[in-house]
Amino acid sequence: MPNVIEITDFAAPELDVYARLTENQLLNRQEPENALFIAESPNVILRALDAGCVPVSMLLERKHITGQAAEVIARCGEIPIYTAELSILTQLTGFPLTRGVLCAMRRPKLPEAGAICAGARRIAVLENIMNPTNLGAIFRSAAALGMDAVLLTPACCDALYRRAVRVSMGTVFQVPWTYLDCAWPVEGLELLRSLGFRTAAMALTDQSVSIEDPRLTQEEKLAIVLGTEGDGLAEETIARCDYTVRIPMSHGVDSLNVAAASAVAFWQLRVR
Repeated sequence: MPNVIEITDFAAPELDVYARLTENQLLNRQEPENALFIAESPNVILRALDAGCVPVSMLLERKHITGQAAEVIARCGEIPIYTAELSILTQLTGFPLTRGVLCAMRRPKLPEAGAICAGARRIAVLENIMNPTNLGAIFRSAAALGMDAVLLTPACCDALYRRAVRVSMGTVFQVPWTYLDCAWPVEGLELLRSLGFRTAAMALTDQSVSIEDPRLTQEEKLAIVLGTEGDGLAEETIARCDYTVRIPMSHGVDSLNVAAASAVAFWQLRVR
């Protein structure tokens, strides 16, 4: 039987993880073994469980216990299942719950970059992507369009921020990813080369080649490097990459949002 607990006290410390802790507090850099993240909606939670993430507790609408969350609950053992009507949960969290189900989970230990790139032929490298919506959208495109792994520079936002996880539809648990633990771009790009990757910087410069250039798809191993939302890739990064690549535009448009650009790049440069 599930361990269902009716919410009667909004101040209960067990609910801090959903209502009062910030993303940085959940990350808990001082005690990483106790770090948490929030997965939202049954499908996202199921993908996290499939990836081996460990649930701690759930918060959901009462009607979902025997409804759309039943499969999730059945897979989560005897963890606390906090419940109430939606109107009460909205007061507690301060926003509507997507499909009425949240799950607090232990943050998994991230692998090393070399481990997730072993055997990979196409990877995405994200430089300083700080918007969790964009990050989540890029992960969704990476999963759908043939990327084998995603590497993040240290200044990127957390791929397990709740909004990033939600926008990705849980694909952050399906595509191997990690942070580069070396100086970017010099050491990071050297690491990629040591792993056999040629690098393609997505940027508009006088030296940019079209994304349709056949040399790109002929590369055995290619790392697609995408830059931050406002300024794009750093000049040093562009200078050190093997290719600088542009997406041909029309109607006077000079660039796309990084999430949209990633989808175009991943599709065009996928392994054929």
